[in-house]
Amino acid sequence: MLSRKDLDELEKAIAKRREALEKEVHGDAARSRDDVFSALAGPVADRGDEAQADLISDLDSAELSRDLEELRELEAAQARLRSGKYGVCEDCGQDIGIERLRAQPGARRCFDCQRVHEKTFAHPGESKL
Repeated sequence: MLSRKDLDELEKAIAKRREALEKEVHGDAARSRDDVFSALAGPVADRGDEAQADLISDLDSAELSRDLEELRELEAAQARLRSGKYGVCEDCGQDIGIERLRAQPGARRCFDCQRVHEKTFAHPGESKL
């Protein structure tokens, strides 16, 4: 069971990380709008330039998707804090270790359940960038 001190510490960590992510997402979205393909590829595009521009665009998109997913996890963690369910594994109902929550404040599962979840729902055909 998490102490009030632990909950306060984690709540502050979640808020701080969420604020940083929001700034990053806004910056990434603005940059993405500004990065026109022709600007990425250069004035005289060839296949190599096109491939490079595609790669940069795909990496930017993957980074933005990852950040948005983390932002959603943190919002869900804040909702669990408000409801008193923060720090409880959604699969087994046991406490999530404080070390795991410090490392991953949005964690919804204990270490063992998360490992099972990842093995069960692994998608080998998807990119892991």
